[in-house]
Amino acid sequence: MSFYMKNITAIVLLVFSCFTSIQSQNGSLQKTETFFPNADVLKEDRIAYKFLSVPENWDDPKSNTIKIAVSILKNKSNKTDADAVVFIQGGPGASGVQNIGSWYKHPLREKNDIVLFDIRGTGFSEPRLCPDLGKKFMEILAKNQSETEDEKQKTAEALSCKQDLLNQGVDIEAYNSLSVSQDLHALKTLLGYSNWHVYGASYGTYMAQVYANMYPTDIKTLSLDSSISDISTYYTKNTTNYISSLSKVFKKCLNDSVCNDQYPDLEQVYYKTIADLEEQPITVKVDKKLIESGEFTYNSEDFKIAIQQALYHKKLVEVIPLLIYQFQERNEDALGNLVPAFSSLLGMDYGVYYCVSCNETLPNNKISEYQTDASRYKGLKGGVSFYKSDFKVCEKWNLSRQDTIVPYDLSKLSSISSPVLIFSGEYDPITPVGNGDEVARKFKNGYTVIGHNLGHVPGFTKTGNQVAEAFINDPDKQIDVSAFNNEDAVDFVNGVVINPGVSKVGNNLSKINLVFLLPLFVALLIMFVFVFTYVTKLVKKQYNTNSDKIIRVLSILTSIVGITGLISLVLALMKVAGQNYFVLAFGLPENFNYIFTVLLIFSVLLFITMLYFIVRIKIINDRSIVFSVLFSNILLFTYLFYWGVL
Repeated sequence: MSFYMKNITAIVLLVFSCFTSIQSQNGSLQKTETFFPNADVLKEDRIAYKFLSVPENWDDPKSNTIKIAVSILKNKSNKTDADAVVFIQGGPGASGVQNIGSWYKHPLREKNDIVLFDIRGTGFSEPRLCPDLGKKFMEILAKNQSETEDEKQKTAEALSCKQDLLNQGVDIEAYNSLSVSQDLHALKTLLGYSNWHVYGASYGTYMAQVYANMYPTDIKTLSLDSSISDISTYYTKNTTNYISSLSKVFKKCLNDSVCNDQYPDLEQVYYKTIADLEEQPITVKVDKKLIESGEFTYNSEDFKIAIQQALYHKKLVEVIPLLIYQFQERNEDALGNLVPAFSSLLGMDYGVYYCVSCNETLPNNKISEYQTDASRYKGLKGGVSFYKSDFKVCEKWNLSRQDTIVPYDLSKLSSISSPVLIFSGEYDPITPVGNGDEVARKFKNGYTVIGHNLGHVPGFTKTGNQVAEAFINDPDKQIDVSAFNNEDAVDFVNGVVINPGVSKVGNNLSKINLVFLLPLFVALLIMFVFVFTYVTKLVKKQYNTNSDKIIRVLSILTSIVGITGLISLVLALMKVAGQNYFVLAFGLPENFNYIFTVLLIFSVLLFITMLYFIVRIKIINDRSIVFSVLFSNILLFTYLFYWGVL
């Protein structure tokens, strides 16, 4: 090879080496199959699924390569040069891609691409960090043990997760908002956007602020839904934020004559329930698929976190008075229906939660300040241990760390000229309205919109969608800060007939388990055919004996009443679910009380019909046919009894 050719070859290799280095530094994108193979509605949509491959540690080119799940929902206008809205989910540890249901029909999709991604370690991203840790926490919460023992076991499980990650070679210190910001910058570049609209929710608002501070030119607009204003007080003011929001419920119920009549002295009952549960917890039966022991014990800490979580959602806010009284009245059947809600609370990736929280959040919060804040509320008896225990977890988690953890410098935010929209929910117990005002002051062009009568992330409501769409598509236009003024007021649920079987019926019918429900469908069909056929024969007077007439009249009446009761129950479930589906965990509003009367009449008629059939069986003609419809009614009764409606 000539000297000239050798030089050319060397240059080519050098260029290729540099190119490879750049590609490695910026990450790479690969197409993948849908993350939702069973969602037919998404198969027909213009959605691209990809994996973003990036270094686990951006400062170490030799670090592991990790994959971040990405879904790009193409705009409905088929624009090739559309702007993009990237969504940063909260938690930290919740999946952004799994939030696709909130975005695929979002009005922003008309003109914008929507980019969803799972923060490193979460959801469909690879590797997942301790995805079963939440379930283990659920098992701990289910036990009848002290707050100290809960904290001890929770810490042990978290540290076991940490050790598993270290054994797998995971760089646990590389999971933080700075790394996520670098992931986002790489994703933006590889997708070909010069800049984009950034939408952060809950803890994602803090990540969005870190990202905007680190890469200000990436930001076209910034939307912060339920924002963190100061990471150093995110935990220390936790108790005050909770009680301030709950006090709004107490005050509103007190000033509402209907609510106050049905739930008198609500605030006093709340604190009395805490004291009662400290002395005598409530143990309820649950599905063993959820809790291996088949039992969940509510103590005072479980009660406090249940009410705190109810403040996140408007429809749950409306059942808080009912919920408090159900705890006070120790309604075990109804409270058993709440346990699946706890399970969903612990459904995120807690390995990521602790990697992030122990990297950047808890070390910047002081347990002494948390305790001082909690001590202001004597009846609460020490704040909420669900959050307080995180101090102990992170203290142990960081024992071997050599570096000093300091808050990120977000001073560049004040120089960002991009417009910033900040949503705050009136009842939000974790990122209250005051946070929005504090965040707005960080920016040149920050605007706060209060979600009246709403809880956490009010941007994910119909009105919130409209405000976000108007802001992002025309950021220079004045924001309608009064958009939520016409939001329907909180309407406290009252007059509920407690029946825990209602929830079970709803769950079974919504899942449509054909194997389980097929016998019921067959029974109903037989009853329909019998009623139509034998009403016709009775009208035509085709029966000669009184026994044949009576058994058929009784069977027809029983079938009609049974079918009517079931249909009425299903229609009531549908109507109440459309208004406030959380009510179904307890029963049905009293205006549906007639349904239980109809089902009681059905039970009585069935007993009379069975008794008459047994007594007169020898002289009844075509008794096999009569028995088949009688058996169908018995089967319907069995389903209703199994569900607990009867």
